[in-house]
Amino acid sequence: QVQLAESGGGLVQAGASLRLSCAASGRTFSSSSIYVMGWFRQAPGKEREFVAAISRSGSSTAYADSMKGRFTISRDNAKNTVYLQMNSLKPEDTAVYYCAAGRIMSVGRRSNEYDYWGQGTQVTVSS
Repeated sequence: QVQLAESGGGLVQAGASLRLSCAASGRTFSSSSIYVMGWFRQAPGKEREFVAAISRSGSSTAYADSMKGRFTISRDNAKNTVYLQMNSLKPEDTAVYYCAAGRIMSVGRRSNEYDYWGQGTQVTVSS
């Protein structure tokens, strides 16, 4: 089993920045490099949506259009950790942010491509 633990959420004003972290662990988690890592978010009353994903090596990334240019995903395989740097935050970015790990070959945008999920971290952006 793989455990994912997100951190770094909080309450900020519009225009501020936050960096989310996702630490991976578990008895079967031999190396983070075998997993594509992704971030998703879910706002109240809305479906979970794709935010960003990063390939196993970190050489390839994908972003949702509304986050492109504001969010940056990165990973440190030595630390089994993936990050989401969020800049120029907007009130519409308010959501619970989830980290996910998937045994897939390339960056995936669909939640059903991912095998493991964290509990989520709340991000609230005030206007």
